[in-house]
Amino acid sequence: MPLSEHEQRMLDEIESALYAEDPKFASSVTKQRVGRPTARRRLIASLGFLIGLAMLVGGLMIDFDIGGLKILSFIGFLVMFGAAAFGLLAPKHHGAPDAGGRSEGRGGSKPHNGGRSSFSERMESRFQRRFDQDDH
Repeated sequence: MPLSEHEQRMLDEIESALYAEDPKFASSVTKQRVGRPTARRRLIASLGFLIGLAMLVGGLMIDFDIGGLKILSFIGFLVMFGAAAFGLLAPKHHGAPDAGGRSEGRGGSKPHNGGRSSFSERMESRFQRRFDQDDH
């Protein structure tokens, strides 16, 4: 559900106040976003999760434990957890925004999504336009 004009103005005011109050923090927050995982990364995470699940269930079926701990099941759980973390915590594939508000990724300064700019790029360009209008 999109924001109303009033909510969008409030959000823009909060953002501009954050940039004015602590620009170092604001730039560090915008740079540390987690990106969407690629298809290959999702496939690897899915396979790892399934292998971990098979180990977990197989460890319960096999009567092998050390000190009352089902080792194979525990390792399977760790594999599942690692695969889920690997799939969810994908690094951002775009570079950090430069001073002009553009993101430099693999293809230069053009956006990767068919000519449309990302949400953060649009927000930064709006902020820059407002900042430029306030100076004049």
